[in-house]
Amino acid sequence: MKFSAALAGLALAFSVAASALAAPPAPATQDWTIRDFRFRSGETLPELRIRYHTLGQPHRNAAGEIDNAVMVLHGTGGSGRQFLQPQFADVLFRPGGLLDPAKYFIILPDNIGHGGSSKPSDGLRAKFPKYDYADMVQAQHRLVTEKLGVRRLRLIMGTSMGCMHGFMWAEQWPDGAKALMPMACQPVEIAGRNRLWRRMAIDAITTDPAYRGGDYETQPVQGLRSAVHLLLLAGSAPIQMQASLPTREAADAWLAAEVPRRVAAMDANDFVWQVASSRTYDPSKDLEKITAPMTWVNSADDFINPPELGIAEAAARRLKTTRYVLLPASDRTRGHGSHTWAELWQAELADLLQRSE
Repeated sequence: MKFSAALAGLALAFSVAASALAAPPAPATQDWTIRDFRFRSGETLPELRIRYHTLGQPHRNAAGEIDNAVMVLHGTGGSGRQFLQPQFADVLFRPGGLLDPAKYFIILPDNIGHGGSSKPSDGLRAKFPKYDYADMVQAQHRLVTEKLGVRRLRLIMGTSMGCMHGFMWAEQWPDGAKALMPMACQPVEIAGRNRLWRRMAIDAITTDPAYRGGDYETQPVQGLRSAVHLLLLAGSAPIQMQASLPTREAADAWLAAEVPRRVAAMDANDFVWQVASSRTYDPSKDLEKITAPMTWVNSADDFINPPELGIAEAAARRLKTTRYVLLPASDRTRGHGSHTWAELWQAELADLLQRSE
C-alpha cells in the first residue's frame, strides 16, 4: 500500500510543529538481572544483565493494570538510546508528540549482546552463549512482565532487528500488545543477498589472523574494516548519498573518516554475535497467529529489504489486521535507516494508535 500524498503532507505538518516545541525529557536508565538465564542453545548465564531506559510513568486503569506502556526495540548493533536521537525523539517523544512521555510509559531496552546489557566483551569473549532472536525476545518479555509488571503493552515498535522481534512477539504472545509497528524487515528466513552480506561480514572478522578464535589481544582491525565496508553499503540511502557526496573527492574523504570512527567503537566478538543471532529467525509459518492491529513500514530504497522481491506483499495478504506501507524512495527517505526518521511515517503511527484504541 503506497504512502499517500495526504499522509505525507500530514507527516510534514507534524514535523514542522515538532521543531517549534520543547524537547523530550531525559530518560531514566536502570539494569535488571535475570538469574540463571537459559538460552535456546542449552547454555546458561548465572546472571544476565538487561539494561533499559524509560521515559514517563506507568498509568494503571480501573483494574489496576498498566495500560500506557510502549516498548521500542532497536536494530543490530544499536541500543535503546538510539531512539533519543532528534530525528526520532524530538518528533515523537516531545511534549504534545504522538508518544509524549506525559501520556505514555516508554521502554527502550538494550537487547542481549548490545549496549549496556550482557555481551561477549564483558569478559567471556567467545565463551559467551550463542544467543539468538528467540533468547532476546524472551528476555524482553520477562523484563516487561516480571520487572515492570506490564501484562499488555499499548504498542510495540521495532526497527530492523527490532522489526523482526516485533513479528516474533505478535506470534508468540498475540495478546501481548494492543498494536504493533514493525519497520524495515521481512517476516521470512534471512536468505539470499541479506544472508550473504551478513555471512561476509562475519567471515571478514573471523578469518582475520588477529581474531585468534575470538581470544584476541587487540581488535582484528582489518576484519572490522571489511565488515564496516559492508555495513555502510547495506545501510546506505542512494539518493541521500548522491546529494551529500556529489564528487569523487567528497566520497573518498567521507569514507576515510567514517570507517576509522566506526571501527574504533566496535568489539569483534560483540559484532559477530550480534549478526549471527539472526540465524534462526523465520516467522513465516505462523503469520496467521498475528491478530493485533499492525502497521508494517518498509522503504523502497532499502538495500537490506529490497521491495522488488515481492516478499512483503505476499506476507501482507496473510496478515488480516495489518496495513503494509512501502515508503517510495525520495530525497527524504534514508534507505534502511528510514525507520528512525519519524517525520516520514508518523502519520501512519497516528492512524495505528487511533484504530487500535
